[in-house]
Amino acid sequence: MSSPTVMAVHKSTGHSFSKAVSGGIELVAGLGVAGDAHCGARVQHQSRVSVDPSQPNLRQVHLMHAELHSELGLQGHVVKPGDLGENITTRGVDLLNLPTGAVLKLGSDALVAVTGLRNPCLQIERYQVGLLKHVLSKDATGIVVRKAGVMGVVLIGGVVHAGDAIAIGVPPGPPHPLGPV
Repeated sequence: MSSPTVMAVHKSTGHSFSKAVSGGIELVAGLGVAGDAHCGARVQHQSRVSVDPSQPNLRQVHLMHAELHSELGLQGHVVKPGDLGENITTRGVDLLNLPTGAVLKLGSDALVAVTGLRNPCLQIERYQVGLLKHVLSKDATGIVVRKAGVMGVVLIGGVVHAGDAIAIGVPPGPPHPLGPV
C-alpha cells in the first residue's frame, strides 16, 4: 500500500450530494469543514435533523479511500473524488478497518477522530444506477458490508490540502470495529 496521503479535498455550501474539489479545506475543531453544509456541533445531515436536531454531529468530516473509486471503475462506474460527497479523499489508508476512535493527523496540524462508517443511502443509487449494491452489500455470512468511507469529528483544526501526509494513531486497548453513524 502506498504512503497514506490526502488525494483531494472537497466541500459544498449546500446540501448537494457531490462536493466540489477545493484547493484546501479548513477543519474547525468540534464543527467540521468550514463553509460546508455539514459543519456544526449538532447533526447537520437533513435526514438526521428531522429525527432529532439536538444529536451531536458525529459526521463532521467524511473521508473516502480513492481505492474505492478504482474498485467501482472495475464494476463499470465512473466515480471521481468528491462525487460521492466526501470531504477528504485518501490513498494508502485502510479506512474501513480502522478502529472506532482512531485519530488521523492530516497535514501538519489537523486531527480527526474516526466515529464510524458512512451508511450508504439511496442518494448513491440516484447518483448512478447500480452503484449502491457495490458500496452496500452482505458478505457470505450475511453481515452488512459498508464501503462508502468513514465519518469523523475534528479534534484539532487546521488547513488540509491535496498531497498532505496522513499519520494514523489507534486508541489503546482492544480495537472496537466501526459501526454505521
